[in-house]
Amino acid sequence: MPPRALAELPLATPAPRAAADDHSTSRGPRDLEAVYDIPVLVSAVLGRSTMQVSQLLKLGRGAVVELDRKVGDPIDIFVNNRLIARGEVVMIDETKLGITMTEIVKSDRGG
Repeated sequence: MPPRALAELPLATPAPRAAADDHSTSRGPRDLEAVYDIPVLVSAVLGRSTMQVSQLLKLGRGAVVELDRKVGDPIDIFVNNRLIARGEVVMIDETKLGITMTEIVKSDRGG
């Protein structure tokens, strides 16, 4: 095949770029539609405590279990048992609590 002049080469059309506020890297929203309906378990851990089984069996209604956190300490937020953020407890209404994320925890995993 003989060499072609520069003017004869087809011009490549650049791929459309994602909007600045779109957090996708090289994938568009349609590429992620397959995962939108996958359920994940979100857990907010207020604190932890260790006790013997004999102590656990003695607990009754109204018992208080001391946790390793103080009032105002950030709580850990897990998705599928993986720490992803820290946050604070907020009141939704008189009967419901919620969580507001205050810090995203960076993953140690590469890739």
